[in-house]
Amino acid sequence: MRVLVTGGTGYVGSAVVRALLADGHDVTVLTRGEATVPDVTTVRGTLAAPPLDGIDAVCHLAALTQARESLTDPDRYHRVNALDTAALLDALRGRPVVFASTSAVYGVPERQPITEDAPLAPLNPYGATKMAAEQAVSRYVGPATILRIFNAAGAVAGRGDHDRTRLVPKAVAVAAGLEPALRVNGDGSAVRDFVHVADVADAFVRALRGPTGVYNLGGVAAAVADVVAATERVTGRPVALEHHPANPGEAPSLYADTSRARAALGWDPYRSTLDEIVASQWDAVRPGAIAGR
Repeated sequence: MRVLVTGGTGYVGSAVVRALLADGHDVTVLTRGEATVPDVTTVRGTLAAPPLDGIDAVCHLAALTQARESLTDPDRYHRVNALDTAALLDALRGRPVVFASTSAVYGVPERQPITEDAPLAPLNPYGATKMAAEQAVSRYVGPATILRIFNAAGAVAGRGDHDRTRLVPKAVAVAAGLEPALRVNGDGSAVRDFVHVADVADAFVRALRGPTGVYNLGGVAAAVADVVAATERVTGRPVALEHHPANPGEAPSLYADTSRARAALGWDPYRSTLDEIVASQWDAVRPGAIAGR
């Protein structure tokens, strides 16, 4: 198929582009900025007027993704994540779409692991805007799939996650000597779900040809202390810690039930082990590495 990828120059988007190309698709990337993707047609434009001539399907990943930033600029997040998604859907006129959503739409469900049927109760404007975008997707007249990504991590082809507000890139950056210490709230026992970005990209490929629906994308449930231990084990370097009191609002565990995606899409996040996630991120940022190769 000829597939348009919005946000294809970003961290997850670039991995999706690579996976689509490997599966034999013809890919066009839509971006608002100056970044391009090597060997891929890159078009600058807006979501309200996307380049759709000859396009068979769309993978929509363009979004603002910083939960803390959304607290200080909620209107911008609503405009980009919710309103622009609605505008894109209006322009698609029935073409299939795969939408990148987030586990942030769940908030803190009482039951773990989290299933796709859990109530949506986002705790911040970021999650709320992605929930609003999901609602627009659910009303869309064409085939639509929603992928709720938990904590994407790791690297593909030497491109890792540069956002050091997130646990894995921050821990690896500390090991590489790029950051002084990793902040740990409490005893490091809080559990989160990490999924290799390559496994996330594979889910997009499968969603294009699989049954439509809403699917969780998670990989391995691990505590902060587990991530630190894996980073030290893989890199052979210590990870300095900066201890702080536990955050009373922090959920002790948030991890996904992925049985629906496994059964319906045949998806298997086999690369989502802590060691492989950390090793790929380390290869991308370690001293002497060539970023983005």
